[in-house]
Amino acid sequence: MEWDVVIAGAGLAGLSCGLELSLQGKKVLILEADPVVGGRCSNWNDGGMAVESGFHRFIGYYKALPSLLRKAGVNPDEMLTWEEKIDVLIKGKNKKLVLGIAPIHGFIKMIRGITGNQDVLTMRDKLSLVPFFLHGYKDYLLRPGKLDHYSIKAYADRHGVTDAAFDYLLIPLSSGIYFLPPDRYSAYVFFGLFAPAIPKFYKMRIGAFLGGMTDVMCQPIADKIIELGGSIQTGEKVTGILMDDLGKISGVQGTNRKKYRARQVVVATSLVGAKQILSSYKDHPSLSNLFKLPMMPAATFQIELDKPALEKDITTFGPKTILASFAEQSRTTFRESEGRLSIILTPPERFLEMEAEETLKRVIADFQTLGIHLNGKVKDYRQINHPEDFYSLAPGNDALRPDQQTSIEGLILAGDYTKQPFFSTMEGAVVSGQKAAALTLKALEKG
Repeated sequence: MEWDVVIAGAGLAGLSCGLELSLQGKKVLILEADPVVGGRCSNWNDGGMAVESGFHRFIGYYKALPSLLRKAGVNPDEMLTWEEKIDVLIKGKNKKLVLGIAPIHGFIKMIRGITGNQDVLTMRDKLSLVPFFLHGYKDYLLRPGKLDHYSIKAYADRHGVTDAAFDYLLIPLSSGIYFLPPDRYSAYVFFGLFAPAIPKFYKMRIGAFLGGMTDVMCQPIADKIIELGGSIQTGEKVTGILMDDLGKISGVQGTNRKKYRARQVVVATSLVGAKQILSSYKDHPSLSNLFKLPMMPAATFQIELDKPALEKDITTFGPKTILASFAEQSRTTFRESEGRLSIILTPPERFLEMEAEETLKRVIADFQTLGIHLNGKVKDYRQINHPEDFYSLAPGNDALRPDQQTSIEGLILAGDYTKQPFFSTMEGAVVSGQKAAALTLKALEKG
């Protein structure tokens, strides 16, 4: 059977591309190497313990993702619970910084966060951030290339950010989100993550998922694609690209050398997956940036407890510890659990070869410094490593992100690493998938 389009990868990029094409009546086949759809936004059962790829948050100013969900028949407000604040726990001081993050829905909390927290941040500390953010957003708009050559640490030093403001605000907003230390994290990416919130400040808030992301978000999109006549095969890894006698891409090859023929191919895997699938095109000029773009790892740790570790299921940061960010999730994502912590570890490299038992010891020790005591409360735990799943957000790499369009006839790219206004986010993945779908439709119309 020949398909209009074969899409490699059923993460948000592949699913968004597949849904847009299916809605246009195209015959779509999506192949996913994992047993479940969702990619980095997935959940599954790991030897009797429910796990997720890493805890995520839905940002209130997202536009493309909620639109996609509605097309699939999903109401975002029914799959989320909205947070109006975040907590930053201060190592060794039994204190926390409480920051309101919802200007409209949590106005009072936001004002309290700005005017309060004096025991952690003085007014001098807060004011030191003003030139940092003013110059940062100006450079983001006017000199993005130059800004991308600074790390957050270097840019903060350049503009006189105090140590306390750096430790308790900038580290949570950088390492706490993307687990990369501030001295290795591009200032351009940092400001670019928050820039969309400026014109949409009134929509700013954070949504926690009421269930695993495969279950409440990604599988419903997949089901809609199938309802529209598409097909999704999980457990089927794409290993290469097929080419016809004229040099045009004609499909993909799966496991056991199985061939899937299509008029167009969209590679919507992670960056490392794309490099593996397209390895025979490594020297092609159209893909030179893809193969130059470095990758970076991630490591998450998930703990089942005999009772909740925190009073509320909200996003929490632990600067100056290995706990980049974490959340209690027994009242939200894992409501069948008595207690549940999902943690993003930093720096991730040190944990990739570490046994989970040793990681647990270090996690418990660092939680102790934040005033959270886990000894004797742990029922089960899992470490989920992503050795090369993310494109590197280090300085100087943004210019290497490839376009969705390639000069190879029949081949289009999708994924948050491709060029679009967002970075390594769910919104970026969806936007890339929509761009890939538009290019694919155009190519199919040309015949």
